[in-house]
Amino acid sequence: MFYYVLKYVVLGPLLRLVFRPRIEGLEHIPDDGAAIVAGNHLSFSDHFLMPAILRRRITFLAKAEYFTGPGIKGKLTAAFFHSIGQIPVDRSGKEAGQAAIREGLGVLGKGELLGIYPEGTRSHDGRLYKGKVGVAVMAIKAGVPVIPCAMVGTFEIQPPGQKVPSIKRVTIRFGEPLDFSRYAGLEDQKAAIRAVTDEIMYAILGLSGQEYVDEYAVKAKAAQAEQSKKSPRRPR
Repeated sequence: MFYYVLKYVVLGPLLRLVFRPRIEGLEHIPDDGAAIVAGNHLSFSDHFLMPAILRRRITFLAKAEYFTGPGIKGKLTAAFFHSIGQIPVDRSGKEAGQAAIREGLGVLGKGELLGIYPEGTRSHDGRLYKGKVGVAVMAIKAGVPVIPCAMVGTFEIQPPGQKVPSIKRVTIRFGEPLDFSRYAGLEDQKAAIRAVTDEIMYAILGLSGQEYVDEYAVKAKAAQAEQSKKSPRRPR
């Protein structure tokens, strides 16, 4: 109930008015049935802008930190993400990937739309990073199409560290559904799931026009943080 109030009465109309998103390829989102919408992830705003323009409800697998913050702010954030149907996923530990896959398959098993960011985290520099294979495992196991999506301009309105987004127009672009039925039964084969993941990332790249980096975003972020520690600070 609260999801639809936010989408159609409160947040959705406000986002459309403020950011005036250009929407391309919306016809590629099926009117019913299970499907995965796989997109690039440039900004915290992505969580709100894409769901606001879709006709159907979409459920994202959200990082558990959104649900476990301290104090009143943490409780309000957790309540908000729960109310819009987002599912917390613990990204730490060896079982994190399997837990995310189980949750995602549960959403698809109910014939719903599942939103996922194959990079696994927000891009820290606006580039597109190597995709993690969980999206491929879910697509093959569930036998559902994958619709690539590109958020264009959201990095500029709210780059990492900026709490309040700037008011600029953004573009949300959907590509044609990708069919991976030819890989049925191969979700345990590393070569197959890597090939599917790369095909999805290539489709996103074609829509977004980003520079591609053949490295996981988490690893690139860690390397950048380590380099920042080693770099001597300039005296003021």
